[in-house]
Formats: sequence, C-alpha cells, structure tokens
Amino acid sequence: MTLFLKTCRLGDSTGISFVDSTPIRVCKPKRIRNNKVCKGIATTRKSTMGWFQGFKLHSIINDKGEILNFTITQANIDDRTPLKKKIFLDKIYGKLYADKGYIGKDLMQLLFAHGLHLITHIKNNTKNSLMTMSDKILLRKRSIIETVHDELKNSCQIEHSRHRSFTNFLSNIVAGLLAYSFLPKKPSIKYQKVASNQLSFYESNSG
Repeated sequence: MTLFLKTCRLGDSTGISFVDSTPIRVCKPKRIRNNKVCKGIATTRKSTMGWFQGFKLHSIINDKGEILNFTITQANIDDRTPLKKKIFLDKIYGKLYADKGYIGKDLMQLLFAHGLHLITHIKNNTKNSLMTMSDKILLRKRSIIETVHDELKNSCQIEHSRHRSFTNFLSNIVAGLLAYSFLPKKPSIKYQKVASNQLSFYESNSG
C-alpha cells in the first residue's frame, strides 16, 4: 500500500530550491511490534538513526527557508518518487539541490524537461559532471533543509509518539507545518544571484 498525501504549497519559488526527506516516527523503536495506532498504514524502514516505524515527510524549501511544497509517504517509499509527481513540483522552477539519494539519469531528464535542473553531489562510481562554482557553494548550503526539518520536529513538534488515531497524526503534521510558516525568523542563506532566463545543463563523458 502506498500512502500519498495531497501536497500543499506554502511559499513562493525563487529559482533556488532544496529537497529532502525526514523520518516521521509514530512510536519508539522498542514498541514497533506493539504499535496499533497506524497498523496497516505505517511501514518499517532503517534510517541513519536506526530502525523506525512511520512515514517520511518530503519537502521542498527555497533559500529563505520557506516551505514550497510537502508530501507524506510511507517509510519504504523511495525519496525520488514524489519528484515524479507533477503536483509536487507545481510552480517550482530553476535549480533543485539534493543529496546523493536523488541521483538518477531518468529523473534528472524528467525534471529538466519541466524546467528544473536537479543538482546533486556525484557518487564515486559515476561519471564526472561539470558544475559551476555557484552550484558547488549552494550544494554546501543544502544543510539548510535539515535545519528546517529540525525546527519542525523540535519547535513545531510534528513528531511524537502519543497519537491516538491516524487522523490525529495527519492533523498534527499539518498544524506543525502551518505553525512553522508563521515563525518570524526562518533558516536562510545569502548569495549573489545572477539574473538569467536560460536553463543550462552540462554533462561530461570523462571518467
């Protein structure tokens, strides 16, 4: 079963966007087998922090720390899946920075056809790609979306283990995302933007 929550657009695209996912746990690890609140809906997956049961929050933010779009999937859904949904990228343009988990030639070509240039670090066993200095700098700033997720979990409390129903789980997440949108100060980055209407794509065949 695949869960896909209809997305909600909260901010405006600036041409510089960051995408990432974060685990949303519905219970503590030791209670995975006994959890009944989201039984049959939540799935179990291993993350960098260990095994968890729950879902994934996929979000796209701009350089101002504003959430442009988000969606919720089960924990075992590939991070690249939401990017294949047109509604998730509605009115988002320019460059989209992501981690190595989003690497995929087909996905990159699909996004480029819709006016989005997906930029990621390359894996050790992949072909080298030409990259501008500004792209390298913005890739280093990709941690901004991790900071946003941290604020969502700690300040807006979108994640906890006291849910009484699946509806309560969804309501809590949406309320937390809305609360974040009203925060007077959000994580942001500063950079010098060069005005250009041309979308560039470079690829090298060198090893």
